[in-house]
Amino acid sequence: MRAQGIQGVASTIPPMLTSLARRLSGLPSLLFALLALALALPVLAVLASWLQWSGESTHILREMAITVLPDYALTTLGLCLMVAVGVTVLGLATAALVTLFDFPGRGVFEWLLLLPLAMPAYVVAYAYTDFLQFSGPLQVALRETLGLQGRLWPDVRSVWGAALVFTLSLYPYVYLLARTALVERASGLMEAARLLGAPLSRRIREIALPLARPAVAAGVALALMETLADFGVSSYFGIQTFTAGIYKAWLSMDNRIAAAQLATLLLAVVVVLLQLEQRAQKRMRFNQGRGSRQGSAEAQPTQLHGTSRLLAWTVCSVPVLLGFVLPVLIMLRAFLGETGEMPWARFGQWAWTSLRLGAVTAVLAVGVAMALSFSVRTRGDALSRGSIALVGLGYAIPGAVVVVGLLLPVGWIQHIWPASSAGSWITATSLGLVWAYLVRFCAVALQSVQSGYARIPVSLDDSARMLGVTGWGLMRRVHAPLLQRTTMAAALLVFVDVMKELPATLVLRPFNSDTLAVVAYQLARDERLGEAALPSLALVLVGLIPVVLLSRTLRQTKP
Repeated sequence: MRAQGIQGVASTIPPMLTSLARRLSGLPSLLFALLALALALPVLAVLASWLQWSGESTHILREMAITVLPDYALTTLGLCLMVAVGVTVLGLATAALVTLFDFPGRGVFEWLLLLPLAMPAYVVAYAYTDFLQFSGPLQVALRETLGLQGRLWPDVRSVWGAALVFTLSLYPYVYLLARTALVERASGLMEAARLLGAPLSRRIREIALPLARPAVAAGVALALMETLADFGVSSYFGIQTFTAGIYKAWLSMDNRIAAAQLATLLLAVVVVLLQLEQRAQKRMRFNQGRGSRQGSAEAQPTQLHGTSRLLAWTVCSVPVLLGFVLPVLIMLRAFLGETGEMPWARFGQWAWTSLRLGAVTAVLAVGVAMALSFSVRTRGDALSRGSIALVGLGYAIPGAVVVVGLLLPVGWIQHIWPASSAGSWITATSLGLVWAYLVRFCAVALQSVQSGYARIPVSLDDSARMLGVTGWGLMRRVHAPLLQRTTMAAALLVFVDVMKELPATLVLRPFNSDTLAVVAYQLARDERLGEAALPSLALVLVGLIPVVLLSRTLRQTKP
């Protein structure tokens, strides 16, 4: 009887182990969901600020609506409209020239037009302010040469100046996407139309432009998201945008509720732009399928001669000169003209802090991206897919919203539990800064890793399982070697983005932990451009890394 009892207990063990295995199998997905929730916490905290509704909040919102909100809205709207027009004209014109036409130097311009991506917008703002202001070298030289008096053009520290800076810095978004669309979809169809006797103007108007429209819309949406997320240019120029208003409400007015409400409005606009960008990307994929079937003829770019060739050189040269060459020369002039002793020792500290934060964030971001992508590939459950969607939204969230979203819960915790050290962990260490970086830039690593996974056949996973390789061993022994180049590229992109990030770093950095971006901003704000030139040029050199990667990609997709 005892043996029968033992036998009965033993018979229940396999079902118990199976049940336990099923429960544990869902544990990684749950952990990934908690990780995604931690990365989405800033957005959730900003939205939760509306639950703190009170008479004081109503009064603050009413006062803001009467005083500052109209200025913020009109200034931001006007800036976005000018930037949208500027990046569309520059990006589409240059993409069409290097794709649909042939002229000497065309291959060089294909990668030269990417150089402004290496320039942070706030560095371009510093350079042009020094060069174009009333006491700058250009106006001084013109007044002395032509015998003129007074200001020769409006102050560059204005909305139009900010629009010029953003246009020169962000047009490569439109250029890259429009060029890809024209290479993959429009070139073959235009060749077929040429064989049918359609003139060039009609081929451009009725084939190239309609097929490039989704790509242009996606590029404009990306450029506008960068414009809305900017703090360095708007703060340095003193223009009243939503981002500058968030920092002013939080730091100057010491009103976190007002900052949260402004952050919510900015987040709503960014979500709309993100939806437009995603819809445009879907239309691009749809057009790609159509174009790949219909455009079978080999495209032959139209040869340019005489005045047309000169015009093409001018259109392609101006963005490169104004967006990269001239700002670099201005910063070099300021650096070489600095008469004081350069702070080389402190520059080493700033560079080490930037490198350390960038390296740590890059490793963590790639690790999170690998884990989430592997979970979606092997499990594919709704929890894993939802985690991917949450993390993927991070890059569209402005740094100002991330800062408010991280500091709001700290204030709530300290209000409920005054003895808590949560505030010191977020603001007195690098934890809060790395957290903010991961919220923003995990999406960059995730997109790169997912694109790498898309090139790995699922049959390799089935073969590995038949050989006994399962679980995390599958990623370690099969996926990781195949994703080595993809993960390296993702780490480099995250590293560069962290090096150039300004809004979150400016507020969340610990004491005596300045980065190159923060120091460049502070020195330029204090009109010490010669000293600001050194960290600014260092950021430009770092920013050349993704430009080199993109130029190699362009050479592989050359029509």
